[in-house]
Amino acid sequence: MLKNRNKQLIVLLFAGFATAMACNQPAGTANKDKTDSAKVANADSVMFVPPDTSQIPHTPEGDLIRYGRELVLHTAQYLGPQGTVGHYLGNKMNCTNCHLDGGTRPFGYNYFSTHGRYPQFRGRENEILTLEQRINNCVERPHNGKPLPLDSKEVIAIASYVKWVSTGVPNGKHVYGDGALELKYPDRAADVHRGEQLFMDNCSSCHGKDGQGSMTADTSTYVYPPLWGPHSFQKGSSPHRVLKMARFVKAWMPHNKAMWNKPILTDEEVIDICAFVNDDRIHSRPEKRDKSKPDYPDPKVKPIDYGTGPYSDTFSEFQHKFGPYQPIVDYHKAHNLPVIF
Repeated sequence: MLKNRNKQLIVLLFAGFATAMACNQPAGTANKDKTDSAKVANADSVMFVPPDTSQIPHTPEGDLIRYGRELVLHTAQYLGPQGTVGHYLGNKMNCTNCHLDGGTRPFGYNYFSTHGRYPQFRGRENEILTLEQRINNCVERPHNGKPLPLDSKEVIAIASYVKWVSTGVPNGKHVYGDGALELKYPDRAADVHRGEQLFMDNCSSCHGKDGQGSMTADTSTYVYPPLWGPHSFQKGSSPHRVLKMARFVKAWMPHNKAMWNKPILTDEEVIDICAFVNDDRIHSRPEKRDKSKPDYPDPKVKPIDYGTGPYSDTFSEFQHKFGPYQPIVDYHKAHNLPVIF
């Protein structure tokens, strides 16, 4: 239950203070490489704790919130290829595979402040999207599916749950833990071959050596999701970006070992792993279904790790995809261009 997890988060916060103190140790200490760029905690950072599920009211609105939570946790059961409500997803992944613990885990693609920041301009679509449209955006891209009716009970339920998770967050504001850990970029391109070995050592026990994940006994969904192949997320979706995925991996992978305030892998290691996972030269994945609307029609708002041009700078597709990234960041700053991750 979330009550126990909330207690754990309080423990994690104090552990974060201890980790921050460890950053002041002399150079050469064991954890220095893995904590310098994490900025895992400081005395002014108070982790946001979402409300406990027991606080969901027993009202029609509360029933909708609970249903939204069910949909996030068990998306494939309701909306997958054999879904009990409809067949909208193109794969059997669940929202919680990326939005950890139903979008309530710090630095885990959570929903802490999501509701209050929509409607929001989205560079990939070059449009202002409502939260409901963004929910469908995820159904279409990572889930390789087709959109639900915006006025469907399911979309409204998920939006209601996302709003509930952010209870107490000022509208339009960020809270500690709602973003991603920072990365220190290596002064080289990501090493895909090194990433493959690191993947086999740290990730294959859950996601498989073939990257196809691990399914439940009844094959209705995944215990651990696929990372490439026909049943994984689409090209151009958020996890398909090396740095976007690397920040997530740094915080919580390997599973049940790493924590946001105690990462196992170094910044270089997570970047190399994510480069291996997202290397289209060796791993296929689904393509965008509707190709009539190109992604990022305005190249100025394209993330620096997006691997398909054109760009508003002078760097190649390879460098945008695999790095080195700091020269791109420096160029954008020097030419008054947005630096988007």
